[in-house]
Amino acid sequence: MTFEPGADLSPEEVRERVDTAVEDEEVVLFMKGTEMMPQCGYSKRALGLIQQYRDDVETVNVLDALDEYREALEHHSGWETIPQTFVDGEFVGGSDILAELDERGELAEKLGVDAEGADGDSADPGSTAPF
Repeated sequence: MTFEPGADLSPEEVRERVDTAVEDEEVVLFMKGTEMMPQCGYSKRALGLIQQYRDDVETVNVLDALDEYREALEHHSGWETIPQTFVDGEFVGGSDILAELDERGELAEKLGVDAEGADGDSADPGSTAPF
């Protein structure tokens, strides 16, 4: 499932996109920008941390309706900040929480992968993605 940017999204359309992504995707990252072109350092950091362990992450660019996405995401997570990561419908956190999980060696497990079989170059729990 790919969530393409859309012009003039209504709050209802955004809520539907968020609900669908959270419910249907194993790992989804709501971020500013795209996987190929993150538009903020926190989004880039979160994406890099996730991609150390798995390549199959769904990304949703929130920039086409930022305020509506903030509101819809707050309903699921209680947070307005972007980026936000969900795994199996559960809110995990933003880039800082992902980094903390990675430092503790817990991120791979939280993302549903075995650290030994991680997709990234290193399964070292202390490694972090470049900014």
